[in-house]
Amino acid sequence: MDLDRRLIRNVDWILVATTFALVGFGFVAIYSATFALVPSDPFYYVKRQALGAVVGVVSAAFAVAIDYRAWSRFVRLIYGATVLLLAVVTVMAPEIMGAGRWIALGPVQFQPSEFAKIALIVTLAHHLAEKERVDSPGQLLSPLAHVAIPMVLILLQPDLGTALVFVGILFGMLYVRGVPFRYIAALGAGGLVAFGLAAFVSMKGWLPLLKEYQLRRLFVFLDPYSDRTGAGWNVIQSMIAVGSGGFFGKGLFSGSQTQLDFLPARHTDFIFSVIAEELGFLGAFLLLAAYFFLICRGVWLMSAAKDQFGALLIIGVLSMLLFHVLINVGMTLGIMPVTGLPLPFASSGGSSLVTNLIGIGIILNVHMRRHKILF
Repeated sequence: MDLDRRLIRNVDWILVATTFALVGFGFVAIYSATFALVPSDPFYYVKRQALGAVVGVVSAAFAVAIDYRAWSRFVRLIYGATVLLLAVVTVMAPEIMGAGRWIALGPVQFQPSEFAKIALIVTLAHHLAEKERVDSPGQLLSPLAHVAIPMVLILLQPDLGTALVFVGILFGMLYVRGVPFRYIAALGAGGLVAFGLAAFVSMKGWLPLLKEYQLRRLFVFLDPYSDRTGAGWNVIQSMIAVGSGGFFGKGLFSGSQTQLDFLPARHTDFIFSVIAEELGFLGAFLLLAAYFFLICRGVWLMSAAKDQFGALLIIGVLSMLLFHVLINVGMTLGIMPVTGLPLPFASSGGSSLVTNLIGIGIILNVHMRRHKILF
């Protein structure tokens, strides 16, 4: 019990408060985006998000309670179970909106690829921490293979957005582990070339490496108005919503693009557009400032980690969150392709919220145990 009290004194309450502020902000944004979608229950989506928050907080508490160093004993089991589950989803999950990514347990659906992010962070952190050297191309083969197996399974679902998150996690962890930047840059350039070739081959009809809807999203990214009433509609309406918000916004619950149903997926992929329209540049700036503060706080906590495994765990979580923010906000502004990545803590989605809260729990776990002896 004394040990428990000493650990609690080492909780970073600033990180906790920032996280709960973002979750609370998300509740307000989701309500504004959805209260008219289900007239019989204006709080329908908010209650679902609240359930996800409760599950996420409980899951984060478990992530905090068990010393992160003990996880090393189970990395093979975690990795194997993750790959097996992703394989089952890829082969057997029913298609929803053109992709088989969800598993249903009664009335509850969850997305295994979301939790695979946490599994990848834990197992890759252990993998990199155990390697003696990472200063040559040959030393990168095993971590690349470690990421490639679950990443390919996710691409087959198909879920390009989550697969790209895996790349972001990998690059962030490689950088902190001390891999020379020129190797990371070469990997990034090689990935871009490979994606370009895959798009070209798919467009020519030689080999369907990319789905038709993925190709449409790529073309729309280059020119949204090439299909303004089809694939380009989402991006165009999002940019109109963001631009029409001005500095102070149109007011909460008063966004015309949102409330008149012009903006699609407004409680999930395009929640940032709702925020920018109704709360304006000021509200969007404050939200992004909160994300920036959370990332900076996480980096500071990482610098105090007692071992390399802990530092890699933290940077893995931070890379995941940062990549989501950059891609989600970028696609609402039309400067990134639409990939379906949610905005952390703000977009409606139980699996995503639970995953992000577990990530925060991992950061707290490492920081609470940063000293060998706690006073």
